[in-house]
Amino acid sequence: MTQPNRSRSIAGRVALVTGAASGMGRATARLFAAEGAHVAVTDLDLAACEAVAAECGGTARAYALDVADKDAIQRVVAQIAADFGRIDILVNNAGVSSFCALDDDAYEDVWHRAVAVMLTAHQRMVRAALPWLRQSDAPRIVNIASTEGLGATPGDTPYVAAKTGVTGLTRGLAVDLGPEGITVNCICPGPIRTAMTDKVSDEHKEIFAKRRTALRRYGEPEEVAQMTLSLVLPAASYITGAVIPVDGGLMARNA
Repeated sequence: MTQPNRSRSIAGRVALVTGAASGMGRATARLFAAEGAHVAVTDLDLAACEAVAAECGGTARAYALDVADKDAIQRVVAQIAADFGRIDILVNNAGVSSFCALDDDAYEDVWHRAVAVMLTAHQRMVRAALPWLRQSDAPRIVNIASTEGLGATPGDTPYVAAKTGVTGLTRGLAVDLGPEGITVNCICPGPIRTAMTDKVSDEHKEIFAKRRTALRRYGEPEEVAQMTLSLVLPAASYITGAVIPVDGGLMARNA
């Protein structure tokens, strides 16, 4: 039996990151590039992607991608594979804020957008990248969900449903792809300082963090990126189907 690659380096690997123009996606792209990976920075806004690619330096390249567009996924993933010659790592990070009351007239639209961007897109990205992942000697998939996929906040059912779906999709993909050596894991960030939480004042961030998290603070995007890096290392060859909170102890704390 061939022994798994035990390397703790992603240097030379090709990583595709969605939602990489800001927040956790940007932090992940920058960290991967600093570790020597070739990074495909994808998001809706090409100019924003180009700015992140410039921050990454080296071989990083920018691609406009709406993950809610099935045809765009096929086209962009194929272009990335052609440009870099391979895909070893896929990080499904793209997301949208989806707070909406059940009786709101916009609820149906918000629901469909949340599921399209944060659940359906994940499986489409995996299926599009699969031919190249199968050629890698250490293929890795990381899906970014949320602690909202482990619990629920009032008025957030579209987001909760989509992120809970991501945890289930991760386990299902891990079982399906495990025989091929493709690992699939899920990270559930808690309260993180991103554009999605910018509308929450620093005062209310502090109140929430002290009341709910064990570490009594909000997390930084870079702290989530570090866990993502750990899961995509070639040496992380026996971790699959895991759902890992990166939440400062939010899910561990009762009071």
